[in-house]
Amino acid sequence: MRNRLLLFLFFISFVVSSQKRYQKEYYENNSLKTEGWLEGELKTDYWKFYYRNGQLKKEGNYKKNLSIKYWYFYRKNGTLEKEGHFVDGKKNKWWLFYNNEGYVYHKCQLKNNKKNGYCLRYNQQKLVKAEKYQQGKKIKEWTDLASFKKENSLSDLR
Repeated sequence: MRNRLLLFLFFISFVVSSQKRYQKEYYENNSLKTEGWLEGELKTDYWKFYYRNGQLKKEGNYKKNLSIKYWYFYRKNGTLEKEGHFVDGKKNKWWLFYNNEGYVYHKCQLKNNKKNGYCLRYNQQKLVKAEKYQQGKKIKEWTDLASFKKENSLSDLR
């Protein structure tokens, strides 16, 4: 009987600790710092993080404290700085980086936090340089758009 009671109490404490709950954390000035879902003590689902000035800093999904899916990162003035995919806490797929005017100035394919694929550089919304990487190492660079198009299938850039 005692063993059953202990097992029941353990089960109840496990269920209570693993339930989802919404959490908010605040700076000393009472402005919102973070908000999102916890499962037990681990971040899960959608989260938002804020600067002290109240502007959104970043937002995206977690699973067991690891960043997953698509994330957005903002500057203190509220403009979009970068955005991209996470898989199990690591940057993957295309990442886009924005200048202060809101235009993409750099986009890059990543795999496990390393450049892996194409990285494209823009100046005044025009492609000025392309590079190709394998596991973080640059293997090719183009500064001439015609030669880049000739050597690469543009469907590779999707």
